[in-house]
Amino acid sequence: MKTVIFLVIVLVSGALAGTIHGVANLAIVEPYLDTAIGIENQNLFASGEEKDTPQFWVEYDAYRDWQKGGQVLAGTILGTSIGALFGIVYALSRHALPQGNDLKKAITLAGVMWLTLFFIPFLKYPANPPTVGDAETVVLRSVLYLAFIAISGFGAVAFYQISKKIKSKSKITGVLGYGVFIAIVFVLMPPNPDEISAPMELVNGFRVMSVVAVGVFWVSMAIILGGLWHRYRPDSQVSVDKKW
Repeated sequence: MKTVIFLVIVLVSGALAGTIHGVANLAIVEPYLDTAIGIENQNLFASGEEKDTPQFWVEYDAYRDWQKGGQVLAGTILGTSIGALFGIVYALSRHALPQGNDLKKAITLAGVMWLTLFFIPFLKYPANPPTVGDAETVVLRSVLYLAFIAISGFGAVAFYQISKKIKSKSKITGVLGYGVFIAIVFVLMPPNPDEISAPMELVNGFRVMSVVAVGVFWVSMAIILGGLWHRYRPDSQVSVDKKW
């Protein structure tokens, strides 16, 4: 493995995919956040916790501008971290992925990781806009979500290893095993403790756009890393032998 080339590929692909994700969030998720926070502000005014004054809106607009300005940077930083993980997993599992070029292999792996590390946990604990969720339960909700991600990810790896050990000719054994396992976990894990008080149209729109934005990230990651890997071949071995 050409270490320097490998590091450059995974970091560049992660940073670029993260930047794309940040831009996607600004374009399709932030409008729902604006609406949700607007509802939250009106609730604050009604309860008397805040006053609807010009000073409030000046401070609010400055804060939201700062949040939106940091959206792309945050996406780049997070994408770089996930890109490193994706690159390591790809390097270790590349030969076990379906036959094809590196782009096809990277897309396949990204699909598996998106499904097991994001979409299935998302189905159990879907993202909610700011108006949904009690501040007192944020730690519990975070623990439940992260625990589900860990169980799903390690479960997928475990059943893949099991299918290899029993030397199954088809990957269907591992897939079915994982499916049954995660279905049981899905039922046994406690539900989200918070009731949804926001309009369901807003909540569902926010959730759909969140899934789309994360999907854009994983597709971008796969395309960029797969293309760079195919072009620069960090896994190729340089032979010291010469043919005369």
